Amino acid sequence: MPEPLRHYDRLAGKVAIVTGAGAEGDDIGIGRSIALLMGAEGARIVCADLDLARAQATAERIEANGGNALAVDGDVADPAVCARLVDAAVTAFGRLDILVNNVGISGPATLETMTLDQWNRTMTTNLTSAMLMSQAAVPHMARNGGGSIVNISSLAGIRAMGAIAYGPSKAAMAQLSREIGVLHGRDGIRVNTVAPGHVMTPHAARYMSDEMREMRRRVSPLGIEGDAWDVAQAVLFLASDEARFVNGVELAVDGGVVGIGPLAGHALIVER
Repeated sequence: MPEPLRHYDRLAGKVAIVTGAGAEGDDIGIGRSIALLMGAEGARIVCADLDLARAQATAERIEANGGNALAVDGDVADPAVCARLVDAAVTAFGRLDILVNNVGISGPATLETMTLDQWNRTMTTNLTSAMLMSQAAVPHMARNGGGSIVNISSLAGIRAMGAIAYGPSKAAMAQLSREIGVLHGRDGIRVNTVAPGHVMTPHAARYMSDEMREMRRRVSPLGIEGDAWDVAQAVLFLASDEARFVNGVELAVDGGVVGIGPLAGHALIVER
């Protein structure tokens, strides 16, 4: 879908942290699209990324569109960095309402080739970082009367795709969301998961052949592929007050792929 141009101030007055909010050059990846859309909908955004220049580029785009943003760098696998990011949001904007955990890595390792260091790095980056950021953010949200956390998982966390560490780390994110949502629901804090699947992003484009893209398109019940803006729209809904009664869900943004069986998927590829 093209970049959304109509906005409705659904996050007016809110303050959000988006981790992994940077992107290479002018690319629009998932983190950047979330930050841009939330900024356009009225939220003040802390754009967090390991690379400060990338975070700054996202923040500058938000401000060029009339929004308010701050760029902060750091590794969110470090609890001290997580505390610093939350403090930066509260210091700059006075509160914290929304946290989007959008940091993740993957790799080609199999069960036979996986090393303990690779396993631990994947789990720490993908899962532990979300726990640490939530741990730092929840007390501030609770003091404000509530908030929303959205964790970015993956279709690989719902269906096995041969990702021996990445898949389990993303599956665990959905359970992390449910646990925090139960533990802190009475604080007014909702926690949900968005699981993108068969979404074309600049990162995916670098590693995917034209043949693979076409196969993904054909196996989709909708016959199209998604993009980063589709994911951002789902996150926007879950972060907004429109989803005030939605807590602990995992929303697949995948065109319906998660719902089809192998034989039906094969038939879609063969027949179309």
